[in-house]
Parts: sequence; structure tokens; C-alpha cells
Amino acid sequence: MLTTRFVDGSPDWIDVGTPDVQGASVFYRALFGWRYVPAPASTGGYGFFQLDGRTVAGGMQTGPGQGPPSWTVYFRSPDAQAAARAAEQAHGRVLEAPQEMRGEGCRAVLADRAGAPFGIWQPGRTAGLELAGTPGTLFWVELHTPDIAAAAAFYHAVLGLETAAVQFPGGVYTGVGPAGYGEAAMFGGLVPSAGDPEEAEASWLPYFAVTDTDAVVARAEELGGTVRIPPTDVEGVGRAAWLTDPYGARFAVIRSMGQR
Repeated sequence: MLTTRFVDGSPDWIDVGTPDVQGASVFYRALFGWRYVPAPASTGGYGFFQLDGRTVAGGMQTGPGQGPPSWTVYFRSPDAQAAARAAEQAHGRVLEAPQEMRGEGCRAVLADRAGAPFGIWQPGRTAGLELAGTPGTLFWVELHTPDIAAAAAFYHAVLGLETAAVQFPGGVYTGVGPAGYGEAAMFGGLVPSAGDPEEAEASWLPYFAVTDTDAVVARAEELGGTVRIPPTDVEGVGRAAWLTDPYGARFAVIRSMGQR
């Protein structure tokens, strides 16, 4: 699972692009208890979701031509420019070139060779999220991709990530994490999207920890969200569900077996 002990290659930020940031803030406040704090106007409509006064995600208003509503997962890099060059060399693309964010850090948005968008955050004054791995915060990330081997090679080249086959009662899972830290530092997985009409396009899916998966799913439906995969027990892992917020951004929730 994720923590805020960030190392290079690990997720250190996440944000949602939505056509209605105020409406999204109402949805996520009711679902996770988040409070939306707008940033100064000079940031172009960006703001921060906070839980108990600590930042757990970002959010921004998007308009026509800025892509569909979605969550973007950012990975820590010591050099955003080098990461962007590495992505192009590995047959990916630069969607948004590295940009300095007033001393807070350097941000870029890239796409892997299958087209899955992801972000790069090179820390400055802001190291990353202030809370992760606890109820109401980012817990896990999962890449849905048509070619796991190609994806593993791409993210190793760009972020230095390593994959490993993880055995669990339900089968074998391709875990991913920073090189040299072992299975305990894995923060996500790579899963095949081939044959899954819901995941026809390669994408990163964020999982947020919850204390009651069924209650959160029911609440999401009441608030105008959509259930893509209903609450399901994953043996040896926990109880998870896939959702879409009222504006189309996809995410998942999970109560893990090791969660208190």
C-alpha cells in the first residue's frame, strides 16, 4: 500500500480534472469527508482536497478540449525533464511538458506506449500528498494495459520501477514498486485490459481506502455516481469496487484485509 514515505518512482500526487470542480467537491466530501480548498486564482482553477487538514488530492476545473474527466496519478522523479525524454525514447509521449510550479515542484504529464496518461512530480517545497494509505486517502494504483511486459519495460526505463509475480489465494498478480525496495514497498499492479470492454483504453486506476466498501458504494450511487464493478471480495486482499463519479472520472475503493 502507499505511504507518504515517498521514494523515487513511487506515486506522490494525484488529482482529478473535472468540468465541475464544485460539484465534484460535494461528491467527494460526502464520500470521503474531503474538504476542497481553492488555490489562488493565478493557479487557473486548481485546488486541494484535504482530510483533517492534510492534503490528500488535487482538483482542477477543465474545459472543452482538455480531455475527459479523469484522475491522474503522479510519480516522483528527481528530474522531470529527464523523465520526459526517457518516455519519448521508450515510445511514449509528452502530453504536457515539464513546468516549474512557483518553487513547489516541477510537473509534467506523459503517456506510456499504450497511451495511458500519468504525471511526473519533481518535488520542490511540496514533497507530495500529506496523507496516504489510510481511510479516505490513496491506497493503491493499478495500470490496466494490453501488454504487461511492454508496460513493465516502459516504466522501468522511465521511472526505474520493478515488477514481481505476487502469489495470493486468488491467483498471481503482477505487482510494481520502486527498484531495490522489495515486495513490501509495492504500491500497485499491472493487469491485462485485453477483452475488458470497460478498460479498452490503457489507464491508471487509483484505489482509495475505505472502512466499509458497501456503504461507500451505496452512498456514491445516491450522489449520482456509477458502479462499474460492485463490491467484490478478493481472497487474501480485501473487498473492492470500481466506481465513476457523476462527471465520469473513474476510481476504485477498497477495504483491505489488513486494515484496522
